[in-house]
Amino acid sequence: MTEEGSDRRLTGVRGWLLILCALLLVWGPINVGLFASSMLDGLSIRGLTLAVVIGLRLVVAGLGIAAGLSLLNARPGAVLVAKVALVVSAVADLWLLTSPYVPSNRPPGEAPWLIAISLAYHGAWLAYLSRSGRVQNTFS
Repeated sequence: MTEEGSDRRLTGVRGWLLILCALLLVWGPINVGLFASSMLDGLSIRGLTLAVVIGLRLVVAGLGIAAGLSLLNARPGAVLVAKVALVVSAVADLWLLTSPYVPSNRPPGEAPWLIAISLAYHGAWLAYLSRSGRVQNTFS
């Protein structure tokens, strides 16, 4: 197969890029919805602090939705928006896992594992967006 033919085959929103779009558009909002619904009872005790945390999670999910839609529609700058959304999501995860503002019934010692998983997840998607031939061919 010619180089031009292989470049044509590696364009468009398919494969791993489509999976990333689905995660940003579907899993992010579902995750925030489950989080918010589990925290509603704590609002009367934790008050404004917990409401701000829920609001921040909504903003992060909104940024993920914007990134997913821009990737899905192959908009200019979509990769940058997706990278920003992934970094903001990772920072939000780290902050939530290490802050005392969100009630948690995690066993002691579980937070470091969850932090490592979150960093691996976000880092893998950032590496994919930076190194993928499909991403480079579709958005360049």
